[in-house]
Amino acid sequence: MSINRPGLASALRRARARVRPEDAGLAPGRNRRVPGLRREELALLAGISVDYVVRLEQGRGPQPSAQVVGALARALRLDVDGRDELFRLAGAALPQVGTIDLHVRPSVLRLIDRFVDLPTMVLSAKGDVLAWNAMSAALLGDWSALRPERRNLNRLRFLPDRSDPPRSGVGGTPQERELTARQSVASLRSAYARYPRDPDLQRLLADLRGGSPGFALLWEQESAGAWRSHRKTVLHRGLGPVTLECDTLHVPDTDQLVVVYSAAPGTPEADSLGLLRVVGTQDLGVPTSTLDRA
Repeated sequence: MSINRPGLASALRRARARVRPEDAGLAPGRNRRVPGLRREELALLAGISVDYVVRLEQGRGPQPSAQVVGALARALRLDVDGRDELFRLAGAALPQVGTIDLHVRPSVLRLIDRFVDLPTMVLSAKGDVLAWNAMSAALLGDWSALRPERRNLNRLRFLPDRSDPPRSGVGGTPQERELTARQSVASLRSAYARYPRDPDLQRLLADLRGGSPGFALLWEQESAGAWRSHRKTVLHRGLGPVTLECDTLHVPDTDQLVVVYSAAPGTPEADSLGLLRVVGTQDLGVPTSTLDRA
């Protein structure tokens, strides 16, 4: 299929103007002279260069890949019809049936926007962080600062990368970290049973088995299983260790998870979340060790 450059440029500009930075889990900042996202913010969320965004919006440059179009659609919070329009304008093949859904419905995005007091994010069936609110970025680290391929909980947990920006550690005890790791592997086993031909999942598993002896051992030991709600200790760089309830809500139509961190009212943990909402992503300057990620 051929690319419709003027149509794609117009669609990108319209969609970018409709998205507020706070809707995408970014700080709104000051002295904004344009409605919606800035080009550099869209580039950051989609994991492409600002120059690439500029060229696309000016109707020039190379034809974007399906992966880039999908990333732009997620960053622009498009519904399925809007996503499909973007793919067709770009001359890219639509996502195939039987592959893991990486598109988050606007209704789910509106849901996580309502959790203004609670860190919330949306995960794909293979652990990709597809969407998040400002509180999730404040608790765990700025997701937009990670390269898109690193926005996967399993890569962060089993394949640490020194080039990643500092993030909160997860896991207060060795037992808690082992339990979380086993749940992660069991969840991937389940995803592989449902999507055996998904190329991105196959690539992820090959990287994990080849790059992490710990994952390779667990992969041979663990059976398939669902991700379950549990208590999780987050080692925040400013607040120190905070133990929170971590509940997962399944979105069956897209096989995605909405993950919500919370604490009982009146507890020290609830006070920590209240403080986190005020300070946001500011670094309070108290270092913590980084254990497992997210």
